[in-house]
Amino acid sequence: MDYAKDVLVSTDWVEQNLNTPGIRLIEVDEDILLYDTGHAPGAVKLDWQVDLWHPVERDFITPDKVSDLLGRLGIKADDTIVLYGDKSNWWAAYAYWFLSYSGVKNPLKLMNGGRQKWVAEGRPTTTDAPSVEAASYPALTRDDSLRAYRDEVKAHLESVKGGTGALVDVRSPDEFSGKVTHMPNYPQEGVLRGGHIPGARSIPWAKATNEDGTFKSADELKALYEGEGVTADKDVIAYCRIAERSSHSWFVLRELLGYPKVRNYDGSWTEWGNAVGLPIEKSYSEA
Repeated sequence: MDYAKDVLVSTDWVEQNLNTPGIRLIEVDEDILLYDTGHAPGAVKLDWQVDLWHPVERDFITPDKVSDLLGRLGIKADDTIVLYGDKSNWWAAYAYWFLSYSGVKNPLKLMNGGRQKWVAEGRPTTTDAPSVEAASYPALTRDDSLRAYRDEVKAHLESVKGGTGALVDVRSPDEFSGKVTHMPNYPQEGVLRGGHIPGARSIPWAKATNEDGTFKSADELKALYEGEGVTADKDVIAYCRIAERSSHSWFVLRELLGYPKVRNYDGSWTEWGNAVGLPIEKSYSEA
């Protein structure tokens, strides 16, 4: 079984196309300082907080600001955008989802294995930021079918109970159970309650990857999700803490496996775990 869409490129392909016109590399890291220590030649930097988030509201920048951002990065409407980053491409997948949600129609790709594979293979890096010529990027219209809001997730619980919908919790098993509210060595991020959304299936994002950060085969991925009852005929919503890990799983489900209805709940557990009047489940007790 092949992947549903041609959305992955290898590190070898990227190196061979570093100087190919129309191929634009964007590095998106959790650690925003990594880019400055060395990046693939020609890659521009995208800061997931500064560049994508609204400066005041808990929301994203508007579509017109996305057009401005891409224009500042020198990206034209017909360029192929290749995203990569650290953490097995968490934030690169987040940017991929965000650009798709924002209505970007450019061919979008992820470099399979991300930054860790590029560096491990000794491929070329530079500390020089590329000189880009600003472009005029066309207006965009959001694709709201790719994003789930809190009230939509709450309404979705009935579909989960009825068997027509699915919720995928991609966090670690301890986060899912309620034993902890964050990953090891990560901040609490202000979540008051531990646990998971009722009816969610625990499918940690890392189960979809190999040790080198590349994605597992389509057959392995299909077996992983179908084994938990998350099938292509269902309306699927994925979530984590702040949507970076769930973007990775959204990418697997929608882009690699071709599930037609997959949404990313970007509010995720930092919203759900703090919200008044929303149910949770826990499978961990200190007693």
